[in-house]
Amino acid sequence: MFKFKKQPKILELKGVRIGGFPANPPVMIGTIFYHGHKLVQDSKEGLFDKSLAESLINSQEELSDKTGIPGLIDVASDSPKAIVKYMDFVANLTSKPFLVDAVSRDVMEAAVNYASEVGLMDRIIINSINPKTSDEELSFLRERGARYAVLLLYTHKIIDVKERLKIASEMLPKLASIGIDTPLVDTFVIDIPSLSISLRTMIYIKNEYGLPVGSGAHNAVSSMKKHFKQKYSKEGVDAMEITSDISPLLMGGDFVLYGPIELHKHMLPSAYLVYTSYRYLYRNQENLLNL
Repeated sequence: MFKFKKQPKILELKGVRIGGFPANPPVMIGTIFYHGHKLVQDSKEGLFDKSLAESLINSQEELSDKTGIPGLIDVASDSPKAIVKYMDFVANLTSKPFLVDAVSRDVMEAAVNYASEVGLMDRIIINSINPKTSDEELSFLRERGARYAVLLLYTHKIIDVKERLKIASEMLPKLASIGIDTPLVDTFVIDIPSLSISLRTMIYIKNEYGLPVGSGAHNAVSSMKKHFKQKYSKEGVDAMEITSDISPLLMGGDFVLYGPIELHKHMLPSAYLVYTSYRYLYRNQENLLNL
């Protein structure tokens, strides 16, 4: 475990603290209504199996209470109409903040407009802002009073730490200028090789900026899940998913977008194990590695 140069910045909203691991527990974020999710009946209209969705969210909430590991929801959609219905459902089912996974500008604007209208701006985290986000989109977020967002260090140079750090140095002032002072920094995983690059970038970001860091580490597996399942079986893929999603915590990560919400039964107990172990090391400061 590392002792970073910068004091950690904590994003605290609605009783959830993100940042400062292992002083604070890691936050595990599961995605619901994702592309191909079996509970979605019509992705454009936002029709879905409410009973199954409620069961999944409640199950994560219960396991979060048992483990002490905060479990949040990432609400995904490629439809402006659907995203509003999904947000309304999640907001009424949990009191916690949640992420809005806006895959396009029109979806993001629909989500933010709805949140602004019904008083959810203090609960939503925009997922995500990245180098392709236009100045017009940033202005829109400022005008609507957006305060929380994920900064995705997206780059075509997948195996490149320096490029990710360059993006951070360019984007963080832009976010600060629109009122987003403590973004969650996603160091960008898209496949297995990029996972290690993402982990190394996390260390630099925490050391230089003190910001909450993490990643969608599950992408390391999901990008080739069908192939891995054929080669290693479902049990093998399960093991790979747990390994990829827990790896950011081993390097001091503060949050993980762990993939489909169905995986929460594996991910929260695994995060509990790492957190509990690292807390003992953290209490004995002399054993930390100074960076």
